[in-house]
Amino acid sequence: MVTDITIANKPLKLHLSEAAQHALALRSTPLHAEMELYFSCLIRFKVRFYEQLSHAEGVPVSDKLIVNFRLVMTEACGKDYDGDEPPVTDFPIVKPDAFVPKWLWIDFEHGQWHGEFGLSDIRH
Repeated sequence: MVTDITIANKPLKLHLSEAAQHALALRSTPLHAEMELYFSCLIRFKVRFYEQLSHAEGVPVSDKLIVNFRLVMTEACGKDYDGDEPPVTDFPIVKPDAFVPKWLWIDFEHGQWHGEFGLSDIRH
């Protein structure tokens, strides 16, 4: 299934696999899918899935799915932090709409949510 939604006044094509559609239909509460564009030494694209999301509002796609986009950067450089990843903070960028993704792909496989997003017009 492909659905057109709007994020930050920009169009985004949302692709849901059949497995994702089925898993969403079984939910009693909405799933939050956050597209995270991470700036540090490298740029990372990651889709994070949350049962509840406290730091941002999103675009309701249906009563079972909410999507949002977040630009983040590391709070501090170095390796002095707990856990597998450094803590992040929102990235104050002048024109964030220039980085809004053009597509989001969501799948559900082996009991886990998976996602990808991109800035070009097509998924590679």
